[in-house]
Amino acid sequence: MNALKNLVGWVDDRFPLMAMWNDHLAKYYAPKNFNFWYFFGSLALLVLVIQIVTGIFLAMHYKPSAAEAFNSVEYIMRDVEWGWLMRYLHSTGASAFFVVVYLHMFRGLLYGSYKQPRELIWILGMLIYLCLMAEAFFGYLLPWGQMSFWGAQVIISLFGAIPVVGEELAIWIRGDFVVSDATLNRFFSFHIILVPLILLGLVGAHILALHEVGSNNPDGVEIKKKKDENGIPLDGIPFHPYYTVKDIAGVAGFLILFSLILFYAPEMGGFFLEHPNFEPADPLKTPEHIAPVWYFTPYYAILRAVTIDIGPLDSKVLGVMAMGAATVIFFALPWLDRSPVKSIRYRGPLFKTALTIFVIVFFILGYLGTQPVTPLFTVMSQVCSVLYFLFFLLMPIYTKLDKTKPVPERVTFK
Repeated sequence: MNALKNLVGWVDDRFPLMAMWNDHLAKYYAPKNFNFWYFFGSLALLVLVIQIVTGIFLAMHYKPSAAEAFNSVEYIMRDVEWGWLMRYLHSTGASAFFVVVYLHMFRGLLYGSYKQPRELIWILGMLIYLCLMAEAFFGYLLPWGQMSFWGAQVIISLFGAIPVVGEELAIWIRGDFVVSDATLNRFFSFHIILVPLILLGLVGAHILALHEVGSNNPDGVEIKKKKDENGIPLDGIPFHPYYTVKDIAGVAGFLILFSLILFYAPEMGGFFLEHPNFEPADPLKTPEHIAPVWYFTPYYAILRAVTIDIGPLDSKVLGVMAMGAATVIFFALPWLDRSPVKSIRYRGPLFKTALTIFVIVFFILGYLGTQPVTPLFTVMSQVCSVLYFLFFLLMPIYTKLDKTKPVPERVTFK
């Protein structure tokens, strides 16, 4: 025990080990009324670790070559010891990542975690979300199956619709005039090196920014405003051991559900791993219906909803612009919301109705993005796309007009 203390002391003299432990765990005071919705931040961190560990293992056996990529994945699945488990952990983990991130974002909408003084935390979180989308897109091509190949072909071709620079940009992304060996190599490099490094940096910055201003809570009460004589928030408790134990319980529940999917339904009926992706990529054979993975489908539905041309901008260009705007508009939330309260507990019926419609619309768009184009589905996509954007564009009006309830001075338990 003395040897361990001496070692910790030796390290602490040369590196701020105990200062970091105290600042971010033992003496970081979090609100004492966290609920179920506050599991998903730590779960996102857990899934990130799973993805990095399994990704390293898969990279040891994967061949980033158009001639060998598909067969190397089959080799991992069939011949590498526990390779099937690593592959399914990684593919199921990709979907789990987006599930917990979407729920984490929804919690931010519920409790106003994007409002002052947490604007930077929200912006960093949205940058993490965009990085995840890039990471998922680059990784999607790597199995070199039919849906991987043609999905990448369709998405990259969208960049070609950008006026003036589009064609050159699409060639630069592909590294060739078509999706080929060069595309696979650069996507592999982006997927395992560039984007993960950016992602880890953003996650670190997100956590540091969070611990600088403090965590939000279901009441939206700033606990730092009321402290005792020692400067400790009256409504705060140390993150460790109280919330580390709570998060362990959340992790246990998550891993049970994750394991059930992993061992009994890793393909999730084609939503997590599409059936055409078990066929090798064939540039001469187009799949009957090309659609992205489920976590991209709401934005894909918005892209396809645009069917008109405006001046020199055709529907394809406008669709790409609408899809981009649908993701970027989240960055503006801290300045669009004019409500004097943060939490949905104390907001009025206008915000609650708008948020409910937004969530329903998001699910409908997600479904429509998986379906073939029909006149009915196109009209539904157009209506839902308009409602999607109205949630943000009308927010300054309905949040200002909404009748709010008085916010308590101290946190409550409900």
